[in-house]
Amino acid sequence: MKLLRYGPAGKERPALIDGEGRLRDLSKAIGGDLTSATLSPALIAKIRKLDPRKLPAVKGKPRLGTPVGAIGKVVCIGLNYADHAKESGMPIPAEPIIFLKANTAITGPNDPVSIPRNSVKTDWECELAVVIGKKAKYVEEKDSFAHVAGYTICNDVSERDFQLARGGTWTKGKSHDSFAPIGPWLVTADEIKDPQDLSMWLEVSGVRRQNGSTRTMIFGVRKLVSYVSQFMTLMPGDIISTGTPPGVGSGIKPPVFLKPGDTMRLGIQGLGEQNQKVVAAK
Repeated sequence: MKLLRYGPAGKERPALIDGEGRLRDLSKAIGGDLTSATLSPALIAKIRKLDPRKLPAVKGKPRLGTPVGAIGKVVCIGLNYADHAKESGMPIPAEPIIFLKANTAITGPNDPVSIPRNSVKTDWECELAVVIGKKAKYVEEKDSFAHVAGYTICNDVSERDFQLARGGTWTKGKSHDSFAPIGPWLVTADEIKDPQDLSMWLEVSGVRRQNGSTRTMIFGVRKLVSYVSQFMTLMPGDIISTGTPPGVGSGIKPPVFLKPGDTMRLGIQGLGEQNQKVVAAK
């Protein structure tokens, strides 16, 4: 299934995509919204039993929000693609590199991305995002997938100067408002046979910058869910953004960074596309 939320920011309603590609409203059928507080294996099972033809059709082309509302945290994995580590001139990590994005960075998949004040190196990163479906703490690798509701896309927008040259952790370069577009929808785990075999790409103003595949991940989804759960409790709706393939702006010679007026278009096989316009922060 493909689950999503649509409508004005802060007033989104849950929906699914039927077999003909139409949006069908779920709010009455599930008695509310699809959020971190309501997401569960039981809810997914309930939705699966519904007849989409009996759900109200959504007219027009509404704004899309994040596929799960009130996301608690976005856990990101750095340098998790062997070819990206190579382009960055950094060694293969011995263990996953973990950092967090502030949840105020979270935005819809097609909302504008704003460049922070005093930014000189705002960059892009197309990433496979794992959506946690049930509480995960000290999970063994063999049990990881039982805690995954599904998958979506995250653009891990990054200000490289803030991230790498301003001291401290990477979080300060990753957390500006709009630096975590998530969506367009949550594809339930049963529809993704192998999350380690998905092609992915990103374009900036019509120029293809990233072409990659989850096959080159250093640490796969099964490992990451287990690993992260050793250090923090993962709750329903939490996101693990699993790293990016090569082709980021900082890896181009000479480097290329985002500027107001640019557009980003990115996608992952089976998970849809995102489209963002780049603007200056107010």
